[in-house]
Amino acid sequence: MRKLIIIFSLVVLIASCKKSDTLTPVSPDPAVAIAYSDVGYGTDPLQKMDIDLPAGRTINSTKTIVVIHGGAWVDGDKTDMTFVVDSIKKRSPNFAFINLNYRLAINSTTDLFPTQEQDVKSAIEYYLSKSVGYGVSQDLIVLGASAGAHLALLHSYKNDPNKHVKAVVDFFGPTDLEAIFNQGLFQEIALIAVIGQSYSQDSTMYKQSSPINFVNNQSPPTIALQGGLDDIVIPEQTTALIDKLTAAGVSNQLITYPDEGHGFTDADNSDALNKILPFLAAHVK
Repeated sequence: MRKLIIIFSLVVLIASCKKSDTLTPVSPDPAVAIAYSDVGYGTDPLQKMDIDLPAGRTINSTKTIVVIHGGAWVDGDKTDMTFVVDSIKKRSPNFAFINLNYRLAINSTTDLFPTQEQDVKSAIEYYLSKSVGYGVSQDLIVLGASAGAHLALLHSYKNDPNKHVKAVVDFFGPTDLEAIFNQGLFQEIALIAVIGQSYSQDSTMYKQSSPINFVNNQSPPTIALQGGLDDIVIPEQTTALIDKLTAAGVSNQLITYPDEGHGFTDADNSDALNKILPFLAAHVK
């Protein structure tokens, strides 16, 4: 019996070690580029992220770009943003990246707000807790598109008390959920699907989930990219944010593509990335 108990304990220990290794990888050599896929930061299958570490990284100089996909908080996947990671790496190979998934709202009942906000916070906290092992600094740039930009802004303005976020990149992200709710029936339905209630039923959640409400003079520099013909996240959402950042004395830049809607052509995506990097170079030291 004692032998069986010992064997059972060893099996459990080995299994635990394997699970821990999967969830907490550590880079063996900072001189070599390395990538980890589907690193778990929670227990849900969607609480996973890809981590891409450049060669020659150091804890003093290597900044990390956090990439967050869109999909109206109910759809999408980190693979949607792979082209962004690859495009920035070609232009500026010294950044590290985390490209993350988060739990998606289901049927107006499951994983509603603030689940997505909390997942972004958890993923970033997990990554920062491993920064020494990964061989990177704790300085972050947070980039998102659409719903992912909303989450990027919300985290950077609201959930970063230690000011790890040095800049935010906003591709046509919602900034004021109250204003969006009042925009029309389509927007009402979309927001009820992720909040579970209308604005009149839960105005607090709408306000707490609106990045514009958390702008202050300590907010990180922000570059926003917006389509002039966007009828999903209308340009006024972005200009209102820019106006508030300017009033607070926060460095910002607005780049508008007059003929684009909610999503850009390949040519304008390339142009946007070319404009983002000088902004980051100027504000992230």
